[in-house]
Amino acid sequence: MGRKARWEYLRAVYGRYQKASREGKQSLLTEFCLNTGYNRKYAIRLLNGPPPSKEPEPRSRRRRGLSYGQEVLAILVAVWEAAGYPWSVRLKALLPLWMPWIRKRYKLRPQIEHQLLAISPRQMDRRLKAHKRQRRRRIYGHTKPGQLLKHHIPIKTDSWNVSKPGFTEIDLVSHSGNSADGEFAHTLNVTDIHTGWTESVAVLGKSQVAVQQALDTIKQALPFSLLGVDSDNGSEFINWHLKKWCERHQIQLTRGRPYKKDDNAHVEQKNWTHVRKLLGWERYDTREAVAAINELYRKELRLWLNLYLPSVKLLKKVRVGSKLRRKYSEPQTPFQRVLGSSRNPVHLAELKKLNDTLDPFRLAEVIEEKLDTIYQLIARRHSPAVKAQKQIPARGWQAGANKKTRRRKAVEKTRGGKVKSNFSSALGNPAKNAGFPLSHSHDGGWVTFQMSRRQHPGLHS
Repeated sequence: MGRKARWEYLRAVYGRYQKASREGKQSLLTEFCLNTGYNRKYAIRLLNGPPPSKEPEPRSRRRRGLSYGQEVLAILVAVWEAAGYPWSVRLKALLPLWMPWIRKRYKLRPQIEHQLLAISPRQMDRRLKAHKRQRRRRIYGHTKPGQLLKHHIPIKTDSWNVSKPGFTEIDLVSHSGNSADGEFAHTLNVTDIHTGWTESVAVLGKSQVAVQQALDTIKQALPFSLLGVDSDNGSEFINWHLKKWCERHQIQLTRGRPYKKDDNAHVEQKNWTHVRKLLGWERYDTREAVAAINELYRKELRLWLNLYLPSVKLLKKVRVGSKLRRKYSEPQTPFQRVLGSSRNPVHLAELKKLNDTLDPFRLAEVIEEKLDTIYQLIARRHSPAVKAQKQIPARGWQAGANKKTRRRKAVEKTRGGKVKSNFSSALGNPAKNAGFPLSHSHDGGWVTFQMSRRQHPGLHS
């Protein structure tokens, strides 16, 4: 019996119950409880209460009031944008680290500071939902396998289980735009497995000598000793230059399996968060562009990412029925992990001094300024074309623009002449629920970047 039927039954019984004798009321009450399933005391209150109306009264849900005002949310959004849109768990860990600079910049009252530190990651997700963007991802590469030394370099297929820094994964990210012809820039990414510390260097071309020199630069910049290098099977890594360099410095050299990107999952993730989200898929093929990119990599960007942005590490996977649950560590910055494991006091003292004196908000502003300079050096002829579009205010774009202008369906013709989607929604938008805006889109007239908080009209024109 549904709620409306029970209410109609109450209206039918109510008049009889009021006129019945004591014994009659007891029998009616027993019958009423059996038919409706009501508790006897509740049924007595209904039958002795006011006459029921024709329609059941709507249930009123008590809504909880808002715990956080607009001032708290405005500061939270500003910190979230300045930090490069981290997901809620990382943002929660980031707030206490950035609080000294948040106090100076926004002149926080004690009440606002308490609320800002008390907000939960789940509440952050709800409040930031309107600001988060969806994106598509475009992946391609130009790495050719190296055949000469494959049998001399062992394949590493087991999972990393290291307890000290120094064992790294390396990879090259191409900046070729739409054309792989000629010489263009690459970014060499080196990611430490234990701490998550990442260093990047831009090189023009991917010659064996250039890659070795970039590794020399990164080796000197690391706050710990380089103990191992794990690469893919590209000829820029599988060569005698790199093998002899590793033997000379007593560095372990291993490689992943061909066509298995998951073997280098740590550095593949950093290729997106540390390179593509900033520089996109445009073409950079001049020495000026490489110098400008290195000016960003070697100064503000490495400090901002390694000193001030916390990240999590996967601890274990537990299968519960048909689901796989992942357990992560508490968020920490790479610098915090280095402090607990590195034995290089000179580098640590310098980094600790920088960590105490630099302002992450100012670093974010300088990074954005340098990115604007780099964007002027794009080789536009071979970069992905973007249609010119009327300027839209940033607030309106963040609140949600017309989906037709930012999502274009890729289609292909089948043998029968029918048009179908080129990829499923899951593949077309692999990070649909990632919880942060994504840096690059080729399907509309706008391109947003990790550090951007304003629009760049005509960037690719």
